[in-house]
Amino acid sequence: MQLELGQKIRELRHRDGRTQEALADALGVTSQAISRWEANGGYPDMEMIPAIANYFGVSIDELFGYENDRERKIGTIIEKIDSFGIKSRGDDGWVDECVSILREGLAEFPGNERLLITLAETLSEAGWRRHKEWVYYDEEGYMRHNYDVHRENTYWNESVKICEQLVSSTTDSTISMRATTILVLLNRNFGENEKARAYAQRMPEMKYCRELMLASASDGKEEAKYIGEFLLKSACEFAEQFVYGLIVNKHNYDSDMPINKIKGLISLFDLICDDGNFGKYNDMLIKLYLYLSRIQWERGYHDEAFESLDKALYHAKELERLIGKSVHRYTAPLISFVVDSPAPTPGLFADVARELPDDWPFWCNPDFSEVEKEIKTDPRWDEWVKKTKE
Repeated sequence: MQLELGQKIRELRHRDGRTQEALADALGVTSQAISRWEANGGYPDMEMIPAIANYFGVSIDELFGYENDRERKIGTIIEKIDSFGIKSRGDDGWVDECVSILREGLAEFPGNERLLITLAETLSEAGWRRHKEWVYYDEEGYMRHNYDVHRENTYWNESVKICEQLVSSTTDSTISMRATTILVLLNRNFGENEKARAYAQRMPEMKYCRELMLASASDGKEEAKYIGEFLLKSACEFAEQFVYGLIVNKHNYDSDMPINKIKGLISLFDLICDDGNFGKYNDMLIKLYLYLSRIQWERGYHDEAFESLDKALYHAKELERLIGKSVHRYTAPLISFVVDSPAPTPGLFADVARELPDDWPFWCNPDFSEVEKEIKTDPRWDEWVKKTKE
């Protein structure tokens, strides 16, 4: 304890630019005493510990080095959850283990906000995997949520309780926004639309988002980098919301319109990554091509549907090439300073191609069951599935 305390006092004093004499005067001891503490020749009386912690503006735990050890342990738990790649997986095999890991972590560190928000996000994702999202189209053709079924989702109910607690108590704006995001979606799913909109109103407008602010805070190559990051991230979010915009009304699928719109979204990524280096955004292109193939088949463009499936496979192979890379650099002019770090963890993208038949058509609305029956009777489907296993 002497060694850690002496080192910590010296570190904090250097951090704040304080001399041994200044610390000694503040504590009412001699500078020789401070020197002995830092040289591990002695240590302060225990009743002096709160005054030392207060002088440096740290907790007593942090003064003794306990806080750093605590944060390291918490960080290790969260990193382990991240290693499962939950949001990139369509299965639910991770649910029990991840939830158990987080509950054990909270038993050791009760009330820790980082663990609580990670548990809330994990439970939210678990609810989608275990119980799915139940929707239907009303008489006017607009998509609605089955509130009664959703309210029985135990994962979502616990997630909401945690998030409500965090929003009301945390002083960490990042944790508050993460919790609010969950509350918006799940309250919508429960039919609490007014409450969902009230939470949504707490969030900043688009023009105040972090990515745009970072670009505004920089110039030169740094500005170019942040603009590139914004272009890639906003294209991904835009594409996803655009698809939801199509899905929200089933009458949008009465014509070829969705085909042209999905092709337009794909061309947006071609516009940004005009040299074909899409990095991790190959993932979004996979989803778009899978969905495009479903719409093309339904509208009678069967040859084009299989061309889209082949393109989805191409992008899956490109994504798998990222495995093991320490970083990934983009090379198109507008994003040439963008670097993805940390790189995808080995195994996260390992089976992308093999999982394509299970992921098809990715977005499941409107109901794709009839299309699935038809396309899978075409001999080319089995041929394509075989190619995903190679």
